[in-house]
Amino acid sequence: MVLKVTDSPFSQEQVELLNRLLPTLSEVQKVWLSGYLAALHKVEAPMSAGFPATSATNGQVISKEVTVLFGSQSGNSQKLAKVLTGKLQEHGFHVTLSSMSDFKTNALKKVENLLVVVSTHGDGEPPDNAISFHEFLHSKRAPKLEGLRFSVLALGDTSYELFCQTGKEFDKRLEELGGKRLTPRVDCDVDYDEQASEWMNQVLASLSETTATQVAAASAIVSGAVGSGSQTEYSRSNPFQAVVLENLNLNGRGSDKETRHLEISLEGSNLEYEPGDCLGIYPKNHPGLVRELIDAMGWKPEELVTINKNGEELPLEEALSSHFEITVLTKPLLEQAGKLSSGTGLQELLAEGQEQKLRDYVRNRDLLDLVEDYDLKGVPAKEFVSILRKLPPRLYSISSSLKSYPDEVHLTIRNVHYQANGRDRYGVCSSYIADRLETGDTLPVFVQHNPNFKLPANPDIPLIMIGPGTGVAPFRAFLGEREELGATGKTWLFFGDQHFSTDFLYQLEWQRWLKQGVLTHMDVAFSRDTSEKVYVQHRMLEKSKELYQWLRDGAHVYVCGDEKKMAHDVHAALVSILQQEGGLDSEEAVAYLKRMQQEKRYQRDVY
Repeated sequence: MVLKVTDSPFSQEQVELLNRLLPTLSEVQKVWLSGYLAALHKVEAPMSAGFPATSATNGQVISKEVTVLFGSQSGNSQKLAKVLTGKLQEHGFHVTLSSMSDFKTNALKKVENLLVVVSTHGDGEPPDNAISFHEFLHSKRAPKLEGLRFSVLALGDTSYELFCQTGKEFDKRLEELGGKRLTPRVDCDVDYDEQASEWMNQVLASLSETTATQVAAASAIVSGAVGSGSQTEYSRSNPFQAVVLENLNLNGRGSDKETRHLEISLEGSNLEYEPGDCLGIYPKNHPGLVRELIDAMGWKPEELVTINKNGEELPLEEALSSHFEITVLTKPLLEQAGKLSSGTGLQELLAEGQEQKLRDYVRNRDLLDLVEDYDLKGVPAKEFVSILRKLPPRLYSISSSLKSYPDEVHLTIRNVHYQANGRDRYGVCSSYIADRLETGDTLPVFVQHNPNFKLPANPDIPLIMIGPGTGVAPFRAFLGEREELGATGKTWLFFGDQHFSTDFLYQLEWQRWLKQGVLTHMDVAFSRDTSEKVYVQHRMLEKSKELYQWLRDGAHVYVCGDEKKMAHDVHAALVSILQQEGGLDSEEAVAYLKRMQQEKRYQRDVY
């Protein structure tokens, strides 16, 4: 194609230059140049200059209005939804970003382009701030959505049987209601960054009817132009090497438990956090397990293996220690391992009808069990590590207030150590911290913001905090923050563990806050000190009348700790209190708590 002066806004000289240049460009160069020019336009003419609500491509009118909804328990989905919103705005789209709990459901039928970012919580459940929207969409009140274009990014963990279940349910239901997919759903494991980025680029390409390569090129140019000259930002993908200041055992002599109080310096990182946030730590696998695995497979520790898609290589022992997950088995991993095995045992375990047997096998076993039980010895190390997933960071609720401890972050971590199937088992991060981390050592860390577990803006609002064991960690941060702010609202803490004499974590601090009035009430339950086991939910029921009055007075309720048992028991106790003291039936009590969740008066950080 030859460009003519009459066909373009260019001068004769410019046309001649372009006609000499364009025929010499490869397809890749043309795509790069188009992305560069698009990005350059965005940098020089930002959104404030105004963009039309629609654009025409090949004669078709494409809506520039996009709604992004997120359902997030720990903050990952919300963070990705914000990144997606920024990318869309850079490309001229008008974006409505909302938590599912804040979205007005009657507006759904007017939405043309819907992007859903949602995690799965626990055993296939929606996160707390997605429950109401999930129920609405699956109810008879859900509208027909024939004019909707949508796509779903699902976050999950392949170690759970119902991997990305909530995202799958949203994807299926939106199609049932008449929606058409912009792009296929993407299901992400715990190492989600790369897949999430690819999904965003695919969505952008589909929305703008251009190629994913063009969008990626334009995004890269914009990112480079905007970010140039800025200081280093530490994050999940670029952790800060933090120095350990203290590493203490909080439990008394004779306790069956070991709980570490870890103090870490953030000096020089520019990292900030709020009470309710988490700290991510990249740990190292237990050296004993690494050595046993290498010996069982007949590998050489110094052999080089590839650790990422960029082709970076490390010695096998270092790679297994710091880069690959070797303690958690998943069905996808077993399926991949089955392809490497010449035996039939793994295929039999994965066969249809063996689901319960498979569940039982992966529950308390690790990679060493797998290679020994199914005779995988002989598989080359380079081939074997290619099927392993990356060692994910471990997230811990922060137990300090930045206002109380500037440039520091504190954690409360219980050391996990038990026996199963004839071998000692160790929690990856907890044993690393308890057994091998010394004062002065460094840890790769990042802050994981959790906007779904936050103190109320009004310091006069009463707080009810329920956190047995290490679940008490964020409440130490809450009270430290309230002390620094001079907050006057009442506070009530429910704490439990095994023994008063050895397991009363942070006892002196609670007593000091009680004396100062920062903590108004505290009820404790030490389950092994009495003939009948007593837990925090029992203490709540004993104080049902006063608790109900606090709820009537607008108190915010916070629960932190074990999701499988404790959180369910505490929820059931709250339902009972509403029935007993408020005269509600069971459905009304459940609805009351759902309203509290929607109003952010009932927040949970459970795992």
